[in-house]
Amino acid sequence: MDQLNAMRVFVEVAETGGFSAAARILKLPLSTVSRKVSELEEHLGAQLLTRTTRRLSLTESGHRFLVASNRILEDLSEAEQQASDEFIKPTGTLSITAPVFFGRLHMLPIVHAFLNAYPDVKVRLTFADHVVDLLEQHIDLGVRIGKLADSSMIAKTAGYLERVICGSPEYLQKMGTPDTPDGLIKHHCISMQNSTSLNGWKFSVGGEDKYYPISSRLFVTSTEAAVDSAVNHMGLVHLLSYQAADYVRQGQLELVLRGYADPPIPVSFVYPQGRMIPVKLRNFIDFAEPLLRQRVDQIAVDCGLTI
Repeated sequence: MDQLNAMRVFVEVAETGGFSAAARILKLPLSTVSRKVSELEEHLGAQLLTRTTRRLSLTESGHRFLVASNRILEDLSEAEQQASDEFIKPTGTLSITAPVFFGRLHMLPIVHAFLNAYPDVKVRLTFADHVVDLLEQHIDLGVRIGKLADSSMIAKTAGYLERVICGSPEYLQKMGTPDTPDGLIKHHCISMQNSTSLNGWKFSVGGEDKYYPISSRLFVTSTEAAVDSAVNHMGLVHLLSYQAADYVRQGQLELVLRGYADPPIPVSFVYPQGRMIPVKLRNFIDFAEPLLRQRVDQIAVDCGLTI
């Protein structure tokens, strides 16, 4: 059995969702496609697909084998291209994920510039505020904000952000500026319902983290809504510096309680280790890292923070 060929057939069946569709794409007889998958299952001693008259689905073993097969086939293709000197410049599709607000403000312009510089590369940019499993979702690069817990990833830090408390000048003139976190209980605060800080905000006091209760009159489900509400004088809001920077620079928001800032938060590119880095990914990181670092540094300037 040609195992690599069988893996290619299995991947096509799994990703198209059927033997017939895979046979059409591969230009193989339907019987050949079915036989190769059966031979692969026999060789592995595991059922990869569950077949019914209506649908085809991956078993748990099949899902794991699909991830591994994609990785092996991608590495093999990359090695063949490099060995034959056919990979002079990056080509293909680069998959990237980033947080929604940060991705729209800062990664999208960088991707635009990259596409203009590398016309043979396509980019699939996914915005998500949850941590995406890069291997499971077949994503080449993730942009992460915060401390990285997954040691299986290679990380390249492009700068640091800070947590800030903001209010509009009109609100602060009316309600006063809090001198300490204890004073927040007397202020109107804007809370995000998907946040862990719904009833209190965390500050670094004497080198230790401490939560202080807040009094919220407005609960929203998105950062954009929280920022808009603060700009419209509805109260104080707890943000990351990149979320506030444009509004602070324009004088629509002011920072308070600067003496109680948490430690800086890293912004990093992350990608899987233990495999050859595709040329398209290496080129993107080399291209994007200095641009992102400039943007993160400018955020600190706009917020009046120390770089």
